[in-house]
Amino acid sequence: MDFMSDVLTDVIKVRVFNVIDDCNREALAIEAGLSYPVRAVVDTLERLKEEIGTPKYIRCDNGPEFISKTFMNWCQKSFIEIKYTQPRKPMQNGYIERFNRFFREDILDVYYFNDKYQLQKISDNLERGL
Repeated sequence: MDFMSDVLTDVIKVRVFNVIDDCNREALAIEAGLSYPVRAVVDTLERLKEEIGTPKYIRCDNGPEFISKTFMNWCQKSFIEIKYTQPRKPMQNGYIERFNRFFREDILDVYYFNDKYQLQKISDNLERGL
């Protein structure tokens, strides 16, 4: 999982939280928000846990949301191992980096978004494979 950033047409920053399954390279979640705090990360992961089950591990970088006590406690409570990538070595999480590149080229660089809801609608269609 990883975050991306972009700006809306009114120059407000937007964040996109992407979760990819390493085994089948499926986009499990693409969530857009003006901010995406750790509580939203945990809520997204909890929803995924209910929908598809509990993963054995989660691979992510050392971003503030992923090193927070809230996230680490949720993982511990859910018996999920956290596999952090080393700083400045994004290819240790190559599948998400590749997905992010395509998402940037095919979605973020192609469309202008007036609000996060437009971005979320297109992301939902991508997530469902439409």
